[in-house]
Amino acid sequence: MNATMRRVVIGATAVSMALSIAACGKAGDDKDSDSGSSSSGDKSIGLLLPDSVTARYEKFDKPYFDAKVKALCSDCKLEYANAAADSAKQAQQVSSMVTKGVKVIVISAQDSAAIKSSIQSAVDKGVKVIAYDRLAQGPVSAYVSFDNVKVGELQGQALLDSLGAKATTKSKIVMINGDDADPNAGQFKEGAHKALDGKVDIAYEQSGLWKDTVAAQKMSAAITQLGAKNIAGVYSANDGMAGGIANTLKGAKISGIPLTGQDAELAGIQRIVAGTQSSTVYKAFKPEAEAAAQLAVDLLEGKDIKALATETLTSGSGDKVPSQLLTPVSVTKANIKDTVIKDGLYTVADICTAEYAAACKAAGIQ
Repeated sequence: MNATMRRVVIGATAVSMALSIAACGKAGDDKDSDSGSSSSGDKSIGLLLPDSVTARYEKFDKPYFDAKVKALCSDCKLEYANAAADSAKQAQQVSSMVTKGVKVIVISAQDSAAIKSSIQSAVDKGVKVIAYDRLAQGPVSAYVSFDNVKVGELQGQALLDSLGAKATTKSKIVMINGDDADPNAGQFKEGAHKALDGKVDIAYEQSGLWKDTVAAQKMSAAITQLGAKNIAGVYSANDGMAGGIANTLKGAKISGIPLTGQDAELAGIQRIVAGTQSSTVYKAFKPEAEAAAQLAVDLLEGKDIKALATETLTSGSGDKVPSQLLTPVSVTKANIKDTVIKDGLYTVADICTAEYAAACKAAGIQ
């Protein structure tokens, strides 16, 4: 065979091999794409949480949610993002999850109204959305949280109980509410007013934006306006803000007055033991996170959720949302052992560090 003929044969053989490899590769690519869609798309669940300042989200909600999803759906893929208190960032996170092929998104909205268009866009692309802890606006498929009006009532009643005989219409109360962008804040406020109105004088009321620094500033302004000796008690919508308020009260040499909270954060429980906070509200994170995980997997698998979401709430956008509401519990020094310790949220050692050892002993916890 001459050189020219040899080049022709080799070239033809190479082309034939290339076509064969390309054909095999194409078939393989189709198979891989289908497989990838099944594992990372069709069985992908996303969790979007609002901030990292509130201790519960990263420490409890996320791990409880992840564990329950994996127990229910071992081959489900989990996507996660935290908005870091930035509503624009959370909107981008929703879009990113849709692009990744996530089929069910569980979201605790940083801003329930601002996220509406993002939820609508996700639903338009076939994604199911579950509102978690906060009722987001838009066409969400389900909502899981606690009875938030009841939370506010428990807070208000705990404040009255702590005041005892001092709970009169002349008793001046400072009220520091949550962020108005969070629909839960309005419900907590509604419940608290239901318990307090007509029984005490809410002499100063402002939003603390869920930030301890802002709450501390508002408390300082209240002291200036009302006078340190004229404040009978303080309603704080959560434990994070209560921490800032407690520091302001200490700086103003105000002690012995009730201060509420919520979320049963460790620091809040320790303040209750020490007597610088009178109560908190325990919303058991595990059953809430696990309820959301169950709803997410059921929606992913096309199951009916009516047996779980037995109530219907109307969101700020007017949407009727199937809802699952859990029951909150008021926590004071008297029932710490029977609530957060009994449920394993914290151990005695977690609470009763060296700084709080004497207070724990006096409270019968240690």
